[in-house]
Amino acid sequence: MLRKLPEKNNALIDFSSNDYLGLARNPKVSEVGARILENEDSAENGATGSRLITGNHGLYTKTEKMLADFHHCASALVFNSGYDANLGFFASVPQRGDVVFYDELIHASIRDGISLGNAQKQKFLHNNLKNLEEKIRKEKSKLLPDAEIYVVTESVFSMDGDSPNLLKMAAICKEYQCNLVVDEAHSVGVLGKTGKGLVPHLGIEKEVFARIVTFGKAIGCHGAAILGSEYLKEYLTNFARSFIYTTGLPPHSLANIQAAHQQMANSDSVIRLQENIGFFKSEIKRMGLGHRFIDSQSAIHCLKMGNVEVAKNASAKLKEAHFDVRAILSPTVPLGEEGLRICLHSFNTKAQMEDLLILLKGLSE
Repeated sequence: MLRKLPEKNNALIDFSSNDYLGLARNPKVSEVGARILENEDSAENGATGSRLITGNHGLYTKTEKMLADFHHCASALVFNSGYDANLGFFASVPQRGDVVFYDELIHASIRDGISLGNAQKQKFLHNNLKNLEEKIRKEKSKLLPDAEIYVVTESVFSMDGDSPNLLKMAAICKEYQCNLVVDEAHSVGVLGKTGKGLVPHLGIEKEVFARIVTFGKAIGCHGAAILGSEYLKEYLTNFARSFIYTTGLPPHSLANIQAAHQQMANSDSVIRLQENIGFFKSEIKRMGLGHRFIDSQSAIHCLKMGNVEVAKNASAKLKEAHFDVRAILSPTVPLGEEGLRICLHSFNTKAQMEDLLILLKGLSE
């Protein structure tokens, strides 16, 4: 069955969007963003060109410095989207003769970027570090002395909400001299005391070659950035085609990215989200539903249903009860792994979460 664009229904209780902190709907973000534009005396509606021609307006420099400081890294390079960032990085950084090891459930944008590049590629079993280490050890003996190995994972996987053991993965990469790349799209704003993501929370910033952070999830805006060394930023500026050959983000997008980070830092939304995650997990256990859910410490919780029609029917019944919970179907997930993807937010109430789980318990019996 072909996909169709759904109509948005704001009357439903949101358990499906990636707006984990409610920043996409927070009027303070647009108000602060407008003040930033006013202070910059920036009235342009568009960037007017690619960043290497006329589009590199002053807000880029300030936003990238803010992001580098916020994420404890040497530099940040803003891209138009997370898809563009992953496409640009993996199509240009790994070279012919290099190898990229990627988790079998890695995001499509990373797969596409790797496919556009010249490096060899090998997938490893999902979050299976023994399998990863075996593959690295086997492949390393075949490589030329100057070849590089890249290992890429997500700190929170976008469909199931689970996470790898990043501490152990970083240790493996250090032992075998691999470059670790972590996509933090669904971790920023969710994990860590201040929502900086899993890598800073674990204190392994120096062990990671590059991080991809996006602004279309918890930050509630648009765009993305690649975090890393100054050399990496310079390289991507010159060789990442998805960066070079596209019009830059308009000034108001950069202003809103700054404003959203300010709002996140000055509110308790991250704490409230983490409290909701803890409450939801405890209610799953109390209601005896633990065996149906994939274990997750994130805002994403997946109830496996194992059948397309069962998942679609469950989503439709929840909609009738005014809950917006979407079915995730093949080929987004492997055939037979269909289920309901439940996204928690800082603005969801305990009563809403309880009522949802009661309905889910009835649907799964």
